[in-house]
Amino acid sequence: MTALLHTIEKETGPNPTVAIIWMHGLGADANDFVPMLQELDLAGLPAIRFIFPNADTMPVTVNGGYVMRAWYDIIATDLGRQEDEAGLRASQTKVEALMARENARGIPNERIILAGFSQGCAMTLQTGLRQKTRLAGLLCLSGYVPIAPKAAAEHTPESLATPIFLVHGRMDPVIPIARATASRDLLVDWGYQVEWHDYAMQHSLCQQEIDDISAWLKRIL
Repeated sequence: MTALLHTIEKETGPNPTVAIIWMHGLGADANDFVPMLQELDLAGLPAIRFIFPNADTMPVTVNGGYVMRAWYDIIATDLGRQEDEAGLRASQTKVEALMARENARGIPNERIILAGFSQGCAMTLQTGLRQKTRLAGLLCLSGYVPIAPKAAAEHTPESLATPIFLVHGRMDPVIPIARATASRDLLVDWGYQVEWHDYAMQHSLCQQEIDDISAWLKRIL
């Protein structure tokens, strides 16, 4: 049995019927996106349980082996050249354990949104594309489809019904926007419904993005 990751949970009302599992980026932690809840416009939406998990710590090759919270190792600055497939799959199992806990608490997969920034975005796509049931949505911020050749073979027919929100900064120096647009094009080619936005920002968030997230949540929920 997979040990559950430590999480921070925030509920917008009693008896939530929706869960959003929101994954942080490399070197951040579960607290990273908690303050953003105050900025989202959730008016009119059902009660939501926001779950912010802490990734485990590991040495990160590209950072000189420095130990930090990471969903998987970054082996090279060229993110597509050499990827930590074992790390991605291990973290996928841990995310799925959090989903199973929500199922046990009465929230089915069809009411679960996976969300994440940067590495967390990659984990959202790594996990969401491989589910045997439709999810409520995949909220993908400033990231990419990891191990794309494997995802091409492993994404499920059921996951094609999951709406995807994919956004990126046009001046992102960490994950070039070309990597994100290539991921977008792959997802569309595979048959996913992708809502795409790009913004005049670097590897970060902006107010327009937060507004677009709020609007998307209202559409899919």
